[in-house]
Amino acid sequence: MAVNVEAVQQALKDEGLDGWLLYDFRGLNPIAVRMAGLDRATGHLVTRRWFYLIPATGAPVALVHAIERHNLSHLPGDSVVYAGREQLEAGLARLTAGLSRVAMEYSPGNAIPYVSRVDAGTIELVRSTDVEVVSSGDLVQRFDGLWGADAIATHRTASDALYRIKDQAFAFVAEQLRTGRPVTEFDVQQAMMGWFKAEGLRSGSPPNVSAQENAGEPHYVPTASRHRAIQRDELLLIDLWGKTTAPDSIYADITWVGYTGVTPPERMARAFAAVVEARDAALRLAQHGAHAGEAVRGFALDRAARAVLIGAGYGEAVLHRTGHSLGKEVHGNGAHLDDYETHDARRLMPGSVFTIEPGVYFSDFGVRTEINVVWTPDGPMPTGACQTTLVSIV
Repeated sequence: MAVNVEAVQQALKDEGLDGWLLYDFRGLNPIAVRMAGLDRATGHLVTRRWFYLIPATGAPVALVHAIERHNLSHLPGDSVVYAGREQLEAGLARLTAGLSRVAMEYSPGNAIPYVSRVDAGTIELVRSTDVEVVSSGDLVQRFDGLWGADAIATHRTASDALYRIKDQAFAFVAEQLRTGRPVTEFDVQQAMMGWFKAEGLRSGSPPNVSAQENAGEPHYVPTASRHRAIQRDELLLIDLWGKTTAPDSIYADITWVGYTGVTPPERMARAFAAVVEARDAALRLAQHGAHAGEAVRGFALDRAARAVLIGAGYGEAVLHRTGHSLGKEVHGNGAHLDDYETHDARRLMPGSVFTIEPGVYFSDFGVRTEINVVWTPDGPMPTGACQTTLVSIV
């Protein structure tokens, strides 16, 4: 990512801020690293603290160590060079002189830990220059959580491939069971990894294939040493995520649930119907807000989905938020659908890509439905098909 100073300055004026103060030390703030373009090979070591101020008006200014003075030379603006800590403090005071409110990767009360990337001591140091530090959360959403047409095209390509792999996985299990051959969660996962390769997808970790009670553990992943056989008349959940090998590609991430029999038990069907209704409630709220020109915030969509689950009597079975941002990582830096684990008040907007994935979990099974949503010019739209009933794996 190459920082767009003009766009950032307009955003700062919209937000009533005097500047965005980017800071990093040895990769602790990946948002700043990406904004500064240091996530790509520069040919330089980055071992010392650096700051980069983008003011609402005027030229940006970098504060860099003397032995790494050229690390930010690819960015617009001037540089202040320091060596000792006194020079660092003086240089920081020079950067913030005349400013009242600056944004940093900080979240009050750690409400959004995905934004809280700057340590408390550095926040104290900046505040000591008589500057108010506010959260850069909405700025991060604008510049590290929204995607253009080319990036979204990679997401759609990945999504199409995931849907094909999902269908192959269910068909594989059905064939094994029909012919009486044993099949395990690990068998399915490993077959899926082969299909990932054939589709040209990459992923940071293997997919989740969970049968019956293992589906009650949201982040269960089978391994060579920990897995179970898939039997007839059982629930089977698969959660798969991946992106293309193209540079700067965006992840897709879906979850589908099936039943290895003809008619699932009423208890399973009822629970799945509730998570489908919860998913659709969140999607409807996002689409309504977009069409009405209202702010669509992550926490509000989470509340809408969980209200359905609570109303259906599943409040105690909810273990996680309703959805997350999708980006270059499967959990991106944009707004998440969360008022459960955190309180994400950031706005979703055109260019956002996110999941809606409510679930309920019990000791003997769990169900989840996960769709991907792209905020298009026509509003928030699902990338692929939305599951409405349990897949019959027979």
